[in-house]
Amino acid sequence: MGSGKQRWKISFHKSPSTLLLLKKQSPPPKEFLCPISGSLMADPVVVSSGHTFERNCVRACVSLSFKPAMFDGSKPEFSTVIPNLALKSTILNWCRDHFIDPPKPIDHYTAEELVHKLSTAELTRTASQLSITSSEESVTPRNVHTSTLLALTTRPSCYSSSSSSDVEALNSLEEEEFIIKLKSSHVFEQEEGLISLRKLTRTKEETRIILCTPRLLSAIKCLISSRYSSLQVNAVAALVNLSLEKQNKVKIVRSGIVPLLIEVLRGGFPESQDHAAGALFSLALDDHNKTAIGVLGALPPLLQSLRSESERIRHDSALALYHLSLVQSNQVKMIKLGSVQILLGMVKSGHMMGRVLLILCNLAACAEGRAAMLDGGAVECFVNMLSREDFDSASTRDSCLAALNGLSYGGLRFKGLAKEAGAEETLEKVVNTGSERIKQKASRILEVLRRKDEEEEEEIDWEKLLESEDDLSRTRCLLGGGGSNSF
Repeated sequence: MGSGKQRWKISFHKSPSTLLLLKKQSPPPKEFLCPISGSLMADPVVVSSGHTFERNCVRACVSLSFKPAMFDGSKPEFSTVIPNLALKSTILNWCRDHFIDPPKPIDHYTAEELVHKLSTAELTRTASQLSITSSEESVTPRNVHTSTLLALTTRPSCYSSSSSSDVEALNSLEEEEFIIKLKSSHVFEQEEGLISLRKLTRTKEETRIILCTPRLLSAIKCLISSRYSSLQVNAVAALVNLSLEKQNKVKIVRSGIVPLLIEVLRGGFPESQDHAAGALFSLALDDHNKTAIGVLGALPPLLQSLRSESERIRHDSALALYHLSLVQSNQVKMIKLGSVQILLGMVKSGHMMGRVLLILCNLAACAEGRAAMLDGGAVECFVNMLSREDFDSASTRDSCLAALNGLSYGGLRFKGLAKEAGAEETLEKVVNTGSERIKQKASRILEVLRRKDEEEEEEIDWEKLLESEDDLSRTRCLLGGGGSNSF
């Protein structure tokens, strides 16, 4: 059997597979994680305040003018950004030692979404404290900035599932109590009900589902058009909270609230306009709502809001237009409203280039959109951008190629405009320097440009064409449409 000493050694021996398992289970050190994304950093950078972040998270913070609060309460300073090569190497070594795939960089849009949610969570917490402590002052017919728009693309990660205590709290604030307060003849009671509703629906998912009823939506509708800023702001903000749940989106549109949101977006209090743009964006995420929102007249004010002084209104309006332009009927409406020139102007100025290019990609998917974009100089614009590499991220460059690819279905007219703009030479450079995805799109456009004309055109009987032209000229003269006779 062996001695006790030998048995002791055997009992504590670890096989290679056990060591491998232990390594895989080891959590990464906190300094390897980006404070914003919470994941391993693929491209860590040190900012001027000494904090380290994922590079695209820093870009998103700068783009959205947001400085997150760190664990010690300090705020980072983004005036200088330096690659943290030592930390990057350490992270890669740690991943190799623990048999973990190296982290991949976060794309620009994901980083913006994370920062948008984080900024919303911080500002909303601050706003809730202000709205509760200053309820007497808030009932005035002027704008009172008490909150900011909730993140809308998906359910925010800062929202936690409701616990049993949350469900118990709901019992004390049932639907009937809210309706009584919202329909009260006293403004202070209406405001109190809206603040409570807004607070309750901010983080409690089950509450948002339970309270999204026709009766409560009807009560909210009456206050969206209020002349008191606090009532209007809190009514629209509460509606944004309710719209976060997918199963509520169609209910809200069918309740008839969208026309009121449009009116607020056009001429409501500034903070209410912020929320109205966000609400339309949230409701547009559901495919069943896209056509209805376009028919109800949301497209003109959303296009107008792209020029708003509020950055949040501009961004949420652009996102709403992107989702609405996925539907052909809305594409046609937007083209008739002159959206192509507006959007191309924004691209040329470099304003919200990523989001605007996505909308143009949708418009290029239909024949009317391609024609309007070809008329508006989109080909030259996109080729110039590609030649200058005038992009804030790889995804924006990808969107530019996608839009140009959509225009390539424009036939001979596209080929003529593209050759005139020097597209072939520019696209060859893109193929030689871009990623695999970029190369595929650029190669596809090059293939269209280099396709032989006889493969693309029908053979033309020039004698027959000239004869038909002569016949047409004689017909015009007979009808009094000749050139000199028109005077």
